[in-house]
Amino acid sequence: MKSPLATKIILCLLNFQLICGSLAAQQPEARQGLLDLRKTNLSGTSARLSGEWGFYWNRLLQAQNHLPAQAWVAFPSLWKNDRLQGEPLASQGFASYTLRILLPQDRPALAMEVGDVYCAYRLFANGRIIAQNGEVGESADRAKPFWSTQTLALSETLPDTLDLVLQVCNFWHAKGGPYKEILLGDQKRLFMKRSRESAYDLILAGCLFMGGLFFLGLYLFGRNDKATLYFALFCMLYSYRMVGTDAYVLHSLFTDFSWFVSIRLEYVSLSLSVALFALYSKHLYPEDAHALAMKMMVWLCGLYTVVIFFTPPWIFTRYIDVFLICMFLCIAYACFVYFRAALNRRSGSYFALISSVMMILIFLLINLNYFGVAAFGKEMIFGGYIAFFFLQSLALSHRFAGTHKRATLQAQQGLKAKSEFLSTMSHEIRTPLNAVIGMTHLLLNNNPREDQHKDLDVLLFSANNLLSIVNNILDFTKIEEGKIQVEQIVMDLDAIARHIIAGFRSAAAEKKIDLQLALDPGLNRKILGDPTRSSQVINNLVHNAIKFTSQGWVRLSLHAEEWTSHSVRVRISVEDTGIGIPKEKQQVIFERFTQADSSTSRSYGGTGLGLAISKKILELQGVELQLRSEPNRGSVFYFMQTFPICQEQAMQPEGNPCLAGDDDKQLRGVSILLVEDNPLNVLVAQTILENRGASVEVASNGQEALDAFDANRHQLILMDLQMPVMDGYRAAKMLRSRGETVPIIALTANMPQEVASDMYACGITDIVVKPFSPENLYRVILNYVDPNIRRAVNQ
Repeated sequence: MKSPLATKIILCLLNFQLICGSLAAQQPEARQGLLDLRKTNLSGTSARLSGEWGFYWNRLLQAQNHLPAQAWVAFPSLWKNDRLQGEPLASQGFASYTLRILLPQDRPALAMEVGDVYCAYRLFANGRIIAQNGEVGESADRAKPFWSTQTLALSETLPDTLDLVLQVCNFWHAKGGPYKEILLGDQKRLFMKRSRESAYDLILAGCLFMGGLFFLGLYLFGRNDKATLYFALFCMLYSYRMVGTDAYVLHSLFTDFSWFVSIRLEYVSLSLSVALFALYSKHLYPEDAHALAMKMMVWLCGLYTVVIFFTPPWIFTRYIDVFLICMFLCIAYACFVYFRAALNRRSGSYFALISSVMMILIFLLINLNYFGVAAFGKEMIFGGYIAFFFLQSLALSHRFAGTHKRATLQAQQGLKAKSEFLSTMSHEIRTPLNAVIGMTHLLLNNNPREDQHKDLDVLLFSANNLLSIVNNILDFTKIEEGKIQVEQIVMDLDAIARHIIAGFRSAAAEKKIDLQLALDPGLNRKILGDPTRSSQVINNLVHNAIKFTSQGWVRLSLHAEEWTSHSVRVRISVEDTGIGIPKEKQQVIFERFTQADSSTSRSYGGTGLGLAISKKILELQGVELQLRSEPNRGSVFYFMQTFPICQEQAMQPEGNPCLAGDDDKQLRGVSILLVEDNPLNVLVAQTILENRGASVEVASNGQEALDAFDANRHQLILMDLQMPVMDGYRAAKMLRSRGETVPIIALTANMPQEVASDMYACGITDIVVKPFSPENLYRVILNYVDPNIRRAVNQ
């Protein structure tokens, strides 16, 4: 069933051909070697020198003579279609054609367009040579083939009669004789026609070749899609046919181009183009193409290519008609493949289907011209080629976009799976770490022996180091996914620096490193920023400096570089006397999982994420982390950041007021319901709380918590979020639905950003992340315990 679009195109072509035929019928034709153009207006138009020409077989005339013609034959016509004394002529040989033209007296400057013949010619006008292709001779060793189309200007002093003699010889091709019409007409029009057609050919060849290079680049630097490769090769190879066939523009530019090379290039470009198009169609829609049929087409083209390379022209040109039939079958089958793909709604299949129909029409037009059935203008063929390659490019681009979309979706799914995996692993690692860190704190608070104290310090340090690695991996993943948000809240930069230095005192002392803090006295006001991220960056830089310094000192410096009424520009630097970094590796260390060299990882350990995370966090705030370093002399990591000023005065660090004082029973009289399914975590949390005087009741899941909760007795609930039977989310939600207002603090190994929205939606008040230290747990609990209850108990 034909599509309406294809039907309309065919009808238009038929109508166009009828119009061309009617116009051609109005022009005079030669009769017995005489063409009368005396009544023909040649201004702005051309006359076809067709009709009956005088024919002389195996004779090479140079001028009109009085010898009677051996025959009057139709011109143009191949020798195999002519008869001499009833016998068909051979395709190899030589002959002469004669024609007398009676010209109009009122005529413009004239020119003549002469196409190629099989396979060499010499054209005389009134006894003078005016055009030639190759060398004409009576034998192959005295002749030379060549093909090109020539447009030549005739003398302005032409007589009213023009006697033409055309010598033709062929000893190489399977076909012999002329097959293209000779045009005579307005000089200006013919030269413009020739220039326009040459421009069409050159533009089309350039577009195809550059398009092929573009798709070849997509293949080489993209996903190595073979359909893209075959289409690229097809475009580049087929571009030769635009300039190496038909009008043979390439031959006009290179007049010494060997015909024996060009004829092979012409035929090979066709056979290999068909093979590449078949391979392209096969890989474009492999589910809809029959593999055996495509393989047969490719092998047929390959076989014909071998014949072209290794046989003389008269052999491989003999089978071109058979190959053209196979080519039509190949294109028709490709059209069928695209039709099936369209039915199956493959990506870009509609474009491919329309383009294949267009290709069939193009080859139909070309072969109608080739076999002399009809003549179609270069513009129509040019437009058809442009439409074909444009539609095929759309089909391939649609496929490329679909592949890219699928790859993007797969990447997003991979990132999501990675994030979920890391979140799960984080939870699974944090849960036992909570017991390790918690029990270590409890043992340290029980006055251990000095040797035990050292062992516990090592245990606590190792556990915290493992926790830091887990946190770094999660942070970097969130930065890559764009899930890190920078806050703008009140922060005390001096206090942050003091706490960080205090936290690293023991690590520095163990390596006998002098850990220094240099604060600008002018930084006595609170500023707006993200204390969590600022602490993380400075902490990573200090930790990195201590790790890579074996002797000397590490200094954290904060200096106010510039003050305004609303902001302060602070230079934050960490300087050390460590191993230093070679200049060529100073950019590498900011990449993830990377250190200066592999020996660094073996000697000092670490994941190589600290600097990468710090750099990313600063970049989110529009700040650049910079480095100065010399090997064996130390390094300086520094950055300049502008903070808005808060009007509130900075408080001097006085410790934690909640935990200050000599009373170690701050939770005396407080009844807490602990909801936790892990026995070790229950032991840790219960011991920590009871050591501070709290009364703890334990429930192992959310359902037990609902049954055990007593509003008159419990002032606070510590609840794990992931539990069997009923999780913490659902338990909290049911408590709120009962009207309970008791503070519910989540105990979870998940990061706050992962659970915050679900947690607060269920009515959970706050969160404590596992593993937690006793001080962190006390600090959060004391924020929600009614001070009146504790005061009454103490009194």
